[in-house]
Amino acid sequence: MGFTLKPVRVGICGFGTVGGGTFNVLERNSKEITRRTGRAIVVEQIAQRRPNINCDTGDTSITDDIFAVANNPNVDVLIELIGGHEPAKELVLTAIRNGKHVVTANKALIAVHGNEIFEAAAKHNVVVAYEAAIAGGIPIVKAMREGLAANSIDWLAGIINGTGNFILTEMRDKGRAFADVLQEAQELGYAEADPTFDVEGIDAAHKLTILSSVAFGIPLQFDQCYTEGISKISAQDVANAESLGFRIKHLGLTRRTPEGIELRVHPTLIPEKRLIANVNGVMNAVLVEGDAVGPTMYYGAGAGAEPTASSVIADLVDIVRDMSLDQTVRMPSLGFSPETMSDSPILPMEKVVTAFYMRINVSEKPGVLAQITQILGDAGISIEAIRQHTHVSAQVPVIILTRPVVEGHMNSAIAAIEALADVSGEVTRIRVENLGG
Repeated sequence: MGFTLKPVRVGICGFGTVGGGTFNVLERNSKEITRRTGRAIVVEQIAQRRPNINCDTGDTSITDDIFAVANNPNVDVLIELIGGHEPAKELVLTAIRNGKHVVTANKALIAVHGNEIFEAAAKHNVVVAYEAAIAGGIPIVKAMREGLAANSIDWLAGIINGTGNFILTEMRDKGRAFADVLQEAQELGYAEADPTFDVEGIDAAHKLTILSSVAFGIPLQFDQCYTEGISKISAQDVANAESLGFRIKHLGLTRRTPEGIELRVHPTLIPEKRLIANVNGVMNAVLVEGDAVGPTMYYGAGAGAEPTASSVIADLVDIVRDMSLDQTVRMPSLGFSPETMSDSPILPMEKVVTAFYMRINVSEKPGVLAQITQILGDAGISIEAIRQHTHVSAQVPVIILTRPVVEGHMNSAIAAIEALADVSGEVTRIRVENLGG
C-alpha cells in the first residue's frame, strides 16, 4: 500500500486515575499499538476538572467542558471515564448522535442505561465498547463474546469487586473484624469514604448484570439483580467456614436454569480447593462454564490506572481496526443479534436452589438441637454437617451445613427456628456454592 491511513483522533473525558493511565499507556506503547492497528492513535482533546500530576500532556488541547469533546468534529472516538449516570449518559448519547464511537469504563451507566445506549449506537452505526467496565484489565467481555462464542454458557461466577475481596482476605488471614478492615481499606485508598457501592455489592451487581447479558443474550436488567453485602459477616463465620473446608467470598453468580436466569451477588462459601476460592486481596477473577470448553478462569487486576487502561485501549484498538475496514456491519454490543435477544425471566431469589451455612445461637439445654433438626426435616432440608461449639456462656453457637434446597423453603424453616424460645437473635445464613465443572 503506497498511502498511509490518517491517524485516529481520540477525546478523553475524565482525566483522573484511569484517564491518566490511558493517556500514559497510549504514549508509551504508541509504536506497538500502531503496529497492531496499522494507523496512529492521537489524543486530540482532554476534558478534565483538574490537572493530572502523573501526566505530561504537552500541547494537547484541554477543556473543562466534556460536551466540547462530544461535539468536536476532529474527535473520532470519545473515551468516557467520568463515571456515574449523569452527565455521562447525555455525553455518550451526544457523541453517538455525532457519529463518534465510544469507549467507556462506566459499569453503572452500561448496567442501567445500556439497552438504550446500544440501541442508539446501532441506529447511528457506531460502536460502544465497555470492556474496562468489568474487572479492570481482565478481558472477560472479549473472552466470552469472541473466544467462547461456540459455547452455550451454563453459568459464570466472579469475584468482581476488589475492595470486598481485600476485606474478606484480611478477615481470614488475620482474624480481624469487618469494621476494622474497612477502615484500613479506606486509608489505603481501596475503599471510598462512602463504601456502600463496594461492600453492599452494588458495584459487583452492575458488573454481573453486564456479564449475564453477554453470557446469555438477555437484555440488561440491573434492577432484577439480587444484591447482599458483606457488612454482616463476622470473623467467627470466616473461621467457621475455614474449619469446614470453605472460604467466604463476595461472589457474583449468574446461571441458566429451565425456569429462568439466576442473577445474584452475595457472600458465598466456596470449597477451599477451588481456584477461585484462592483469589485474594484486591485481585478479581471470573469463572465461566461453557458446554463445549468446560470451566475456564480469568484472573487479574480488577482496578488501577494501567490495568483498566489496558482494557480501554484494547477496545480502542478494536474500533480502529474496524474503522480501517469501513464497515457497515458492527459486532452486536452484547454479542447476540438484537432481534435474537432472549426473554428468559430473571429467577426470583425464593426459587433459587443452593446449599446453606447457618449459625444459630441456642440456650445450653437438652432438646434444642432436636427441635431445630425437626424443623429442617419437616421442610425437606437435608443436613450435610452439624457442629456445636464449645461455649463460654449460656448461649452456644450451633453450625449447620445443609444440602441444596429451594431458598423459599429455607426462609420458612429459618422463620420457624427463630421463633423457638431457646434460639436467641437472628439466624446467620450464608449461601454455599460448589462451583464444580
